[in-house]
Amino acid sequence: MNIAESPRPQIKPRPQPRHVPLLHNGDQLTRAEFERRYDAMPELKKAELIEGLVFMGSPVRFTEHAQPHSDLNAWMVFYSIYTPGMKVGDNSSVRLDDLNEPQSDLCAIIMPSHGGRVKITDGYIEGGPELVAEISASTVSIDLHKKLNVYRAHGVQEYIVWRTEEAELDWFVLRGNDYERLKPDVQGILKSQVFPGLWLHESALIDGTMADVLQIAQDGIRSAEHLEFAARLAAAAAAAERKSE
Repeated sequence: MNIAESPRPQIKPRPQPRHVPLLHNGDQLTRAEFERRYDAMPELKKAELIEGLVFMGSPVRFTEHAQPHSDLNAWMVFYSIYTPGMKVGDNSSVRLDDLNEPQSDLCAIIMPSHGGRVKITDGYIEGGPELVAEISASTVSIDLHKKLNVYRAHGVQEYIVWRTEEAELDWFVLRGNDYERLKPDVQGILKSQVFPGLWLHESALIDGTMADVLQIAQDGIRSAEHLEFAARLAAAAAAAERKSE
């Protein structure tokens, strides 16, 4: 066979690289596009979509954010250990609607298996968690305005904002269609309305006296209201399991 009779080689077109745009502060996106860009940036630690706008985290300071975050997380996790079906998430993205996917510092949910209000889809929380907490230093204006409005609109039942630079803590409870500040009892203890027995020694938390914070938390866990709540959650899980059989 001469060269003229040789079959022509088949040349395949070179695939075009798929370019995913980067996320930037102030981008206006749908939730689907926000997730697509966020997934393509594994080096990015925190980004949120609030009312269609992208907010990206700044460097985290130890004293104003990281250490208070750790203390509040310890308090919530301690309670969850003794509360069946209650789970705590650290920096979990929450799908609320097509324009809102906040990444709250902490959230607490009752699992769907125990009668909770959220869904878990592809590993994401969908719907408003029972409780959301934000450690607020440089983000106070967002946390107490845009985020508060979004959480309220999506039925987040309790919302904690710890304003660390001001040494103040706001605990909001959803009553009807609006948030009201939770008031401490005569001993200065804040008591959750959604998670019975979740008690917080506010001044001890702000002072960083975690032994006192956990002592009051333990008192709450031992209370009759928490024992009844834990039994109710366990019963809901057992009923759901029987129904699935």
